[in-house]
Amino acid sequence: MRQLAENLLFSQRWSTTRCFKMEEKPLVSIITPSFNQVKYLSAAYHSVVSQTYPNIEYFIVDGGSTDGSIELIRDWSESNKSRLKWWVSEKDNGQAEAINKGFSKASGEIIAWLNSDDIYMKGAVDKAVGIFKANPDVGLIFSDVFSIDAESNLINVMRYGDWNLCDLMEFNIIGQPGVFMRKQALEEAGYLDPEYDYLLDHQLWLRIASVFKIQHVTDFFAAARFHSQAKNLAQTEGFSRDAFRIVEWMKSDPKLSNFFNRHRRKIMAGAYRFSARYLMDGGDNAQAFSHYLKGFWNSPSAILKDLPRAAYSLLNFLPAVKRKKADYLQKRLDRLAQENMDKIYYDLSDHNGGQIKTRQSTNESK
Repeated sequence: MRQLAENLLFSQRWSTTRCFKMEEKPLVSIITPSFNQVKYLSAAYHSVVSQTYPNIEYFIVDGGSTDGSIELIRDWSESNKSRLKWWVSEKDNGQAEAINKGFSKASGEIIAWLNSDDIYMKGAVDKAVGIFKANPDVGLIFSDVFSIDAESNLINVMRYGDWNLCDLMEFNIIGQPGVFMRKQALEEAGYLDPEYDYLLDHQLWLRIASVFKIQHVTDFFAAARFHSQAKNLAQTEGFSRDAFRIVEWMKSDPKLSNFFNRHRRKIMAGAYRFSARYLMDGGDNAQAFSHYLKGFWNSPSAILKDLPRAAYSLLNFLPAVKRKKADYLQKRLDRLAQENMDKIYYDLSDHNGGQIKTRQSTNESK
């Protein structure tokens, strides 16, 4: 039944296949927003400028940092080897405004943004361009993404699927640093909505996917850094709030409302599942369990895959449960090591800390 609905929805949107023409070596625009992230900014910068793809323009939009970031950026801008086309440091109203400033300056056929605490993997831009050239009807691509900690230790591997608009509406979240999009797709969908502080990227992907085809890439374009100051760890309740704001937006959006109404229960279950995960990360286990229950009531099948998490949110006060979780995390890290993930290396040339490696740890990763 769902497949029939998807096919109907997609046939209405893409009754005429849209194909994009590209230059032989299309310009790629990359934007890095930053605010007081000097500890990680250099790694992000070098991961962009050391890409082997020859046609890149790079923008850094700083929010008025006071931690030495400006001095670094100024030095880079004055270097003859820099690929930094433009930068600014001034107060702004948040991440969306900063990234949108970069979007407005970008002239590339392909656009991406890389947060100042994340890094690209070697060859990421070359691969992204090649995929767009081989798939002229695709407006956005997204890869799997590594998770690293503050010291660049590999702590998790985030793998996604061949997701489409329906999957995104059900709150299957893709890793932002692994996304590249065509400028035309961005311009038609519109820039980031500054009303969203946490799921601003997901709301943009939904708008793009409602008009253009999106495609998963079974590769790793980037690594996302998880550290104590990152929003995904420090402000988990905000992600929960934004999820339900997106639900309200989908209800009224002309491109999404019909599908939303047909699949309301599964979409709501996805929102509660997503919210519960972040509430658990923030330590609010009681509220997380409540959201798991609400998700289960809406669609049991959407919550069953999170059953171990739901059980932990209820029983986490028991020492035996905590030990079981620690054992699970240890085994997962051991499995990553056995898969030779510790051999993945990003060459940051003159920057220390570019090696992604596994380590023995029981830290929770996303």
